[in-house]
Amino acid sequence: MTTLNTVIAALSAIVLFLYGLEGFSRELQAAGALKLQSWLKKATANRWIGFLTGALATAVVQSSSATTALAVSLVNASVISFQGSIGILLGANVGTTVTAWLVSFKLTGIGPIFITLGALFSALPFRIRIIGKAVFYFGLIFFALDLIASGLEPLRDEPLFRQMVAHATAPWQGVLAGIVLTALVQSSSVTTGLGILLVQQGILPPESVIPMVIGANVGSTSTALIASLSMSPVARSAAKANVFFNFAGLLLFLPFLDAFSFRLISVFGDSAYAVAWSHMIFNLVIGVVFMLSMRLWLPILRRWLHVDPMH
Repeated sequence: MTTLNTVIAALSAIVLFLYGLEGFSRELQAAGALKLQSWLKKATANRWIGFLTGALATAVVQSSSATTALAVSLVNASVISFQGSIGILLGANVGTTVTAWLVSFKLTGIGPIFITLGALFSALPFRIRIIGKAVFYFGLIFFALDLIASGLEPLRDEPLFRQMVAHATAPWQGVLAGIVLTALVQSSSVTTGLGILLVQQGILPPESVIPMVIGANVGSTSTALIASLSMSPVARSAAKANVFFNFAGLLLFLPFLDAFSFRLISVFGDSAYAVAWSHMIFNLVIGVVFMLSMRLWLPILRRWLHVDPMH
């Protein structure tokens, strides 16, 4: 297989992965959209419950972009307040780490099983048909990841690719790559899943991928930001707050990124587990720090974004 064929095969699998993520999220929201909105509204009464709800909702729908976009739209509809959305936005970043763990545990082989089950359930009557569609797309996500892994494998022996990797050693380069890739595909799950697969294939070392998955957190904020452009000022402020959290977290970690990566690799080995741990630790630390210090920074953020204290 030529290099061009390898790249096309990998890109096609990535498109299929994106399609699976979008379909899975859409079907789950179609099955329980009203319940999810009601759940989020009640959860925001307490910021920690909102945080846990955002994490759980994202872990279920496999998309922080879907959760954050939904939170911003609920702020726009005055269903939840600006302050109420904060916990959900921070929790969504934690929930998105589930994808990294599923890939790092090499569970992508379950894809065909869920595709078959989903197809069978879809043929049945009543509500189980809707569930069947969600199961089908869930399987498609992991089937596509398997295809990506197979498509990327030949790159290990490509001299040009190895030369490019050798020159991309600075943490800021990995962070920038993660931001740009995630903003382009509108899914941090693609970036983190792809990064972990590259480590598992021996194409990239963990120290090169860890900055990439951390940068993906900033890139993922573009979805809610774009979605809020036609919404109310307070909804746009919620989307900007999401950018602030992730970008501030990146700035806090960036000076220590080399040491952070080295420590994780020394503990968990030169493997995909180090990448999955880095993704979870980063999002969990940033989420908990901002949640604990909310009373200090929230008034400042309100003034900066011109958000009325009543929201």
